[in-house]
Amino acid sequence: MKKMFLAGPFKALVDGETQEMSQKDVSFFTSIIEFFEARGWDVHCAHRREKWGREFMTPAECTTIDHREISACDVLLASPGSPASPGTHIELGWASALRKPIVLLMEQGKEYAFLVKGLEELTEVQYVSFGASGPINEEIEQAIRALVPATQ
Repeated sequence: MKKMFLAGPFKALVDGETQEMSQKDVSFFTSIIEFFEARGWDVHCAHRREKWGREFMTPAECTTIDHREISACDVLLASPGSPASPGTHIELGWASALRKPIVLLMEQGKEYAFLVKGLEELTEVQYVSFGASGPINEEIEQAIRALVPATQ
C-alpha cells in the first residue's frame, strides 16, 4: 500500500471560539483524503488525526509522529499556505532532506516563499495550480503518477 503524508496550514485555520476548522477547510482536506483512500492509499493527515482542531496533540507528540510518517511516506502532498504555514514548511524541509517526492498545491494568485518554489532543486517536485474552487483530485493524482510511477 502506498503511503501519503498530507500537509497544510492547521492552527491558523482553527477558529478560536469553536476550536475547529471551518467546514470549507475540512472539506478541502477530506475530499483529498477520501479520493486517495478510495484508490488504496494510506493517507496520514494531522488535521484528521487531531479531529480538525478539537484534539490538538502536544508539540512533542505531533512532531515525533509527523517526522515518522514523512520518513515512511511515498509522497508528501502539501499546501504550503499563503501566508506561509510554519509547520508545513518544516514538514517540507524534512521531506526534501529525506528526498521524498513532493506535490505542492499552489493556489492561483497567492504568493509563496522562494524556498518552496525552488524545492525541485533538492528533490522531485510537481506543482498543481488551482483556483478558488479548490484542487482537482485527478490533477493531483496525475502529478503523483509522474513522481511515483508505480501508482495505479
